[in-house]
Amino acid sequence: MIANLTGRVTDIRSDQVIIEVGSVGLFVFVPEPLRQTLQAGETTSLHTYLAVREDSLTLYGFASAEEREYFILLIGVNGVGPRIGLATLSALNPGAIRRAVVSEQPEILTRVPGIGSKSAQRILLHLQGKIESSNELEAIADFADADTQVVEALVALGYSVVEAQAAVQNIPKDAPDDVEERIRLALQYFA
Repeated sequence: MIANLTGRVTDIRSDQVIIEVGSVGLFVFVPEPLRQTLQAGETTSLHTYLAVREDSLTLYGFASAEEREYFILLIGVNGVGPRIGLATLSALNPGAIRRAVVSEQPEILTRVPGIGSKSAQRILLHLQGKIESSNELEAIADFADADTQVVEALVALGYSVVEAQAAVQNIPKDAPDDVEERIRLALQYFA
C-alpha cells in the first residue's frame, strides 16, 4: 500500500495530476479543491490510497489524512466506488460529511453528482457507526441548517456547489447563525 508521496507536480488534468517521484511520473486522482490549489512545477505531499482492481492499480491523493479516511469509509459503502467517493470529497469537505451524518441530513449528500436519495441514505447508515459524535460535532450540526441554506442561496446565485462549500468553510467560526449574515460573509469570499 502506498500511504503517501512527495514529488513535483508535472501536469494537471481535469481530474488527476501527474506527480514525479524520483524519475517516475504517477497519475494521481485528486478531489477538485485540491487540484485547483496545485501548481505545475511545485513540490507537493499527498496522503494516498491505492485501489487495486483486477485490471488496474489506481492511485488517489488527498491533502489530509482525514480526507483519505473519509474516502476509505465512503468506498466501503455498497454501491459507492472510488469515482463517487472522489466526487463526494470534491463537493463536500469532511466537516460537511460529518454534519450530514450527525444531523441525519441526506439532502447534503444528494448535492454530489451521482448520489441520489437512496445512495445518500445508504451512506448515512454506513457512516453513522463509524463517525463519532462529540460536543463539537453536535455544535457543528446546529449550524448545518444555516449553512445548508447559505449553500443553496449561493448555488441559486450561480456559484457551483464546490465554490459554495468553499465559501461556507471560510465563514469565521464566531459568525452569527443568522442566514442572511452568513450569506453576506460567504459572498465576501468571492470578492
